[in-house]
Amino acid sequence: MDPDLLRILACPKCRGELVPLRRGAVLAGLSCGICRLVYPVEDDIPVLLIEEAVPRSRWDREETSP
Repeated sequence: MDPDLLRILACPKCRGELVPLRRGAVLAGLSCGICRLVYPVEDDIPVLLIEEAVPRSRWDREETSP
């Protein structure tokens, strides 16, 4: 994903900064530190719908699951 685009994106819930989360070299999600929500990235397209966001704790559990 274009770094310039990442700089202008904001959390749709609180307008906080979004931080990229990677799985290996692939951008997998965008995390908001204020809301503690992760917005998934599918086919290099961020899904910035509050209804599709995942709590950060669940994202981390799924990330470490075998």
